[in-house]
Amino acid sequence: MQLYNKLSAKERAQLIEEAGEDRLTLSFYQYAQIGNPQFFRDYLFIHWNPLEVLGRIYVAQEGINAQLSVPAKNFGLFKAQIDSISFLENVRLNIAVEQDNKSFLKLTIKVRDKIVADGLEDQSFDVTQKGKHVNAVEFNSLLDDENTICVDMRNHYESEIGHFQKAVTPDVDTFRESLPIIEKDLGAHKEDKNLLMYCTGGIRCEKASAYFKHKGFQKVYQLEGGIIEYARQVKTLGIENKFVGKNFVFDERRGERISDEIIAQCHQCGAPCDTHVNCINEACHLLFIQCESCQEKMDQCCSADCQEVIGLPEEMQRELRKGTHNSNKIFKKGRSEVLKFKH
Repeated sequence: MQLYNKLSAKERAQLIEEAGEDRLTLSFYQYAQIGNPQFFRDYLFIHWNPLEVLGRIYVAQEGINAQLSVPAKNFGLFKAQIDSISFLENVRLNIAVEQDNKSFLKLTIKVRDKIVADGLEDQSFDVTQKGKHVNAVEFNSLLDDENTICVDMRNHYESEIGHFQKAVTPDVDTFRESLPIIEKDLGAHKEDKNLLMYCTGGIRCEKASAYFKHKGFQKVYQLEGGIIEYARQVKTLGIENKFVGKNFVFDERRGERISDEIIAQCHQCGAPCDTHVNCINEACHLLFIQCESCQEKMDQCCSADCQEVIGLPEEMQRELRKGTHNSNKIFKKGRSEVLKFKH
């Protein structure tokens, strides 16, 4: 019985091209009590792999957080499968604004301690006592209210390329860093201001809204479905779009354009740009913003050093990578000192 992905990303990309079929990119989450996360993880793989589901899914005792793609022809079967799971029946599915058949190239389902790395002691508050969900129309109305403080619950590299008008955008690397900063900065307005939060798909706000209510904030609101659902409602209802720029997404697309404005700059030359790339040097793989001109000039690298490395024979590159671990560098996400304009 197959319980893990066996194809490489390159092999999967080729199969997708050969199939020539449209795929849907979507995400969902649900907090629930899962007694045996490993059993549930294996159950999902067994049922999703035959449907050609690809994506990154985290399962924990507190629930599930899923970002995935599925062939459009199999969407009905996929929906029926998740609806057959009691706590996932009719769960909200956030469908991507911009589709890309290669948004995910593997099916990876992992068991984690938490479905969002928040650094919180869950026993200290009730996660079900969350803020009030608001739709796009209600969100716009609250955003216009002078008694509202709107907070972006995402990280700096996400808000750098796009955010809501008037939003406070904490300069943080991780979600867990933002919680104490927001509590400290907005502590004086726990009773007199509306605390309006948003994130990519809503999951971070679920936990954060409960946390801030626990900390004494009286008027807590969260954008239901996050930026992804907001963009869909704006298009469907024909209402004003108050989001500027791109929405960063955690798949091969790296971003969905929500408005035409480009509010970020190339990290190497400073030209207007909001395209995230990974350094092509496998020993680096740094995520940063790079314009087409710098991409050509730098051979898709973040620095001259990496440019020199990729010019070496592949065998020599593999030798240089032995014993190294690049994840810390990857997750500097634009803060690396090698990015000249950024510093």
